[in-house]
Amino acid sequence: MPGVLRIIDANANRAREALRVMEDAARFILEDPSLCEQLKLLRHDLAQALSLIGPLHAWRDTPNDVGTSITTDSEMNRTGAADTATAAGKRLSEALRSLEEYGKTLGQTAEGFAQTIESLRYRGYALEQQLNTALSSGCAKQWRLCVLITESICPDGNWLRVAEAAISGGADCIQLREKQLDAGELLSRTQQLVALCRPKGVSVIVNDRPDVALLANADGVHLGQTDLPCTEARKLVGNQLLIGVSTSNLDEARQAQRDGADYCGVGPMFTTTTKHKPTIAGPEYLKQYLAWNQLPHLAIGGITTENLGGLTDVGVQGIAVSSAVCQADVPHRTVKFLIQRIEP
Repeated sequence: MPGVLRIIDANANRAREALRVMEDAARFILEDPSLCEQLKLLRHDLAQALSLIGPLHAWRDTPNDVGTSITTDSEMNRTGAADTATAAGKRLSEALRSLEEYGKTLGQTAEGFAQTIESLRYRGYALEQQLNTALSSGCAKQWRLCVLITESICPDGNWLRVAEAAISGGADCIQLREKQLDAGELLSRTQQLVALCRPKGVSVIVNDRPDVALLANADGVHLGQTDLPCTEARKLVGNQLLIGVSTSNLDEARQAQRDGADYCGVGPMFTTTTKHKPTIAGPEYLKQYLAWNQLPHLAIGGITTENLGGLTDVGVQGIAVSSAVCQADVPHRTVKFLIQRIEP
């Protein structure tokens, strides 16, 4: 029995330490109050479960523990916060499994202990996945100007000519937004766009359709709040595509980060003629988003050469526009003007 109690004491310490490391990542790196609260609650519930056994420190014998001097090189190396949190999550799972298995040997001494630890272990699995997903998000670069291309608003329907003009003006991202096209035609247009953009280092994003984005070798897919959830899209595309999510408030932005989004659409900033929105988030939301500053952003919605100043005043770093460029008399000049206004 003393040996088993030493095992339980050691793994209780491991689990508590791992949870603290994970909680600190959620608190100070992600600044995610919900995830932080869930990790803190798990740590509290672990303490409650351990109270079923009683004081464990009496069985601790650190000076004579033969395992304290055994280390590996990987234990002393971490490539970043995500790697640190991942290692902590694995350590938590291992510690809880050991607590559960050895807890089964305690019998009436701690009735219900093993079953309680089992439920904590499953909660730990879910929180580990959630934390790792959030920490691995934000892989998109901060684009300056993304032009959303829709054939119906381009002069004479010549969407490709507008895309060429946008690129010549300095746009570093083109999003193909065609909700009415058949999948085959959408794939063909995306492939044309990739062939045009890739040699020039311009990113290509497809609206709504991760399958088409994958097949066309695009850079990413953008999802609205009512489209395929980011978590489900990530199952399809893995790390092959960037995923952007439209947000209109910080709660949605935080959820996008938890779900593994790489960047956020932030808006709508102003009333727009291309897409009806019942609520205008406005520059105030952009200001809040920039204070949060966890993922790259593209402010979007009714942005023009006339009202861009309201966004540069609060520090916008990237915008997405549609009509302002697609319907401009000279699209490449409009793009140049917008970029000049954004650049510090």
